[in-house]
Amino acid sequence: MSDVLAVIATGGKQVLVRPGDTMRVEKLDGEPSAAVTFPEVLLLARGEEVRVGHPTVPGAVVTGTIAKHGRHDKVIGIKFKAKKRYRKKFGHRQHYTEVKIGEINF
Repeated sequence: MSDVLAVIATGGKQVLVRPGDTMRVEKLDGEPSAAVTFPEVLLLARGEEVRVGHPTVPGAVVTGTIAKHGRHDKVIGIKFKAKKRYRKKFGHRQHYTEVKIGEINF
């Protein structure tokens, strides 16, 4: 079987995926082991054949299953105003969903 890959758009980002890959995307609704589809396929490639969407490839869908939900490591941010004695420190942990890619349908 030739190598199949796709570029999908999810959560405001573009992700390169192959069947069997596990990826982390912005939080999606659904329980673990639920099916999820990504209809916004921007590029498809199978061997030497490449199809680029304008903006998406018509009829192409990438399917997968939700593996788990989680939160990334904490990111520390600081607000500071010079000469005004103002300092504010804050932290943020972004939610994510881990998805296992099943198949890429042309």
